[in-house]
Amino acid sequence: MIEQNVQQNQLPNEIKPAFKELKVLQHLRTAGFKKKFGYSCSFLFQLIFVLLFHYKNWFRLLESEKGKSFPGKDAVYRFLNYSGYAWRRFLSLLSSSTISQVQHLTSKNRVSVFGVDDSMFERNRSKAVELLSRFKDHATRCYYKGFRMLTLGWSDGHTFNPVDFSLLASLKSQINGIMEGIDKRTSGLYRFGSSDG
Repeated sequence: MIEQNVQQNQLPNEIKPAFKELKVLQHLRTAGFKKKFGYSCSFLFQLIFVLLFHYKNWFRLLESEKGKSFPGKDAVYRFLNYSGYAWRRFLSLLSSSTISQVQHLTSKNRVSVFGVDDSMFERNRSKAVELLSRFKDHATRCYYKGFRMLTLGWSDGHTFNPVDFSLLASLKSQINGIMEGIDKRTSGLYRFGSSDG
């Protein structure tokens, strides 16, 4: 049994106002991030989010002095890998909320645009990643293992806000296939696109 009746807020005081103004945790609930037992999705999300600012991975955090007060790695990996969570919907809700906040800060005459970017997403050290593919980087003329990341973003000339993204795998040079037994009704099945580039 895990004792975690009190799930303290993990966010630093500098980040709390931004989370509250952008309604991050509300968008997480609206997107359907719910658990029946254990650590809540909002607690796990905040914990993972804060790791970015400490420059630590989950393994190093569990090895630290406070490691026993955090959930185990299985709880975190289940949260991140669960195919039923609609991460794309969460990102769309958060992006639209952020854009509406930013638009009030600029002139109505300012031109805003949607931009599309196609970048490399290297996973050269990976072996068992789902839909891992082999691509050619046309700038360096070298091959890499990973994905092509197609990103849609909104910009007003000064700020850039990601709206959506998709990791594209290649059908022709695929190293690993799709995970067997994945539920066809879940959001995770549609998370990856397909590319022949």
